[in-house]
Amino acid sequence: MKRYLGFAAACLTALAAVVPVAVQAEGGDGHKAKNKQGHGGTATFHRSRGADGAVDRTVTGPAGRTQIIDRSKGADGATDATITGRKGGTTTVDRSKGADGVTDRVVTGPRGRTQTIDRSKGADGAVDSTITGRKGGTTTVDRSKGADGAIDSAITGRKGGTTTVDRSKGADGVTDRVVTGPAGRTQTIDRSKGADGAIDSTITGRKGGTTTVDRSKGADGVTDRVVTGPAGRTQTIDRSKGADGAVDSTITGRAGATTAVDRSRNADGMIDATITRKP
Repeated sequence: MKRYLGFAAACLTALAAVVPVAVQAEGGDGHKAKNKQGHGGTATFHRSRGADGAVDRTVTGPAGRTQIIDRSKGADGATDATITGRKGGTTTVDRSKGADGVTDRVVTGPRGRTQTIDRSKGADGAVDSTITGRKGGTTTVDRSKGADGAIDSAITGRKGGTTTVDRSKGADGVTDRVVTGPAGRTQTIDRSKGADGAIDSTITGRKGGTTTVDRSKGADGVTDRVVTGPAGRTQTIDRSKGADGAVDSTITGRAGATTAVDRSRNADGMIDATITRKP
């Protein structure tokens, strides 16, 4: 599945305006990330809503190859998907809703191997998961709800290592997080709410590096973002709302490359997008 979804995932990163520096910090050690300069080009996303309300998607890449995601809603309300990759391989995602209302998932890749995600709801309402990989290894995610309503997690990997995620809600209602890895090193994410309601973050990585995420809300209500990494370099995401309500973005990377995400709303209310990257 990874092979066939790689391109779409890269484009979705731009669509979601995910910040590479912040991702590195939140998922890594908060230190300087490798600066990968991608190639320029344009990708388009076209979405359409079917009769059952499920949203299909066609992604066309810079070289003209396409990926198609065909979704359908089952009798239990869960949404299944068939993904046809750029080279013709097919991945299916079969979702089913259990008696407790939690949705399980079985993903079958182009070569027939499967990954299953089995979810269950505990007495406190937190949802646990057991993930069985394509080669049989299992990962468990045990969630519990604290007194302040924040959800903590204990994640046990295929090889037995455990990572804990301890969340706590501050006086301003914003949730902070401390992640402790199998080797005992920690990463902290300290969030605070600004006067305009936007949430800033200070991320301290496992090796001590610090990344700051400074958000500000513009006159049109859209939130911009400046990310400053441990080495002092910045990435900016400037958003603006169009007449149709769709939000466009201009992302300027740490080395100066820009990515423009131009969104437009089509007749059935779905948001299409054209993503253009300039190295």
